[in-house]
Amino acid sequence: MSNKTASNSYLTFNGNCREAMTFYKSCLGGDLHIMNFEGTPMDVPAQAKNLVLHANLINEGIHLMASDAMPDKPVIIGNNISLSLNCESKEQANTFYAKLSSGGKQTMPMQHTFWGAWFGMLTDQFGVNWMFNFDEPKA
Repeated sequence: MSNKTASNSYLTFNGNCREAMTFYKSCLGGDLHIMNFEGTPMDVPAQAKNLVLHANLINEGIHLMASDAMPDKPVIIGNNISLSLNCESKEQANTFYAKLSSGGKQTMPMQHTFWGAWFGMLTDQFGVNWMFNFDEPKA
């Protein structure tokens, strides 16, 4: 990680954080590190021991963090978060879009926009909203 200020996204899941983050790694590449509640000094109920305390997926400029909610505080999935990936190429945007749309819902296909970008949006199989942007070179 560089010393620049960056915006990192943090997701919370209802017990399927490991599955979600493993899926995101298969789509976006990078290094995935997962720490369970078990083995930490935290006092957690037995049913939470194998839940994810913290997960980090890092691939160059992508830094995605996540955890599972405690069983007594379930997450209500909503549409209040989108993860926006500013891609290095049209091909990269298309690849990420195709992989992350698997099992999900395409809300805006990849297309040229009035602001000069190749852009698309989707909701993945875990209910997370994604935006993909590639700023096309000026003519």
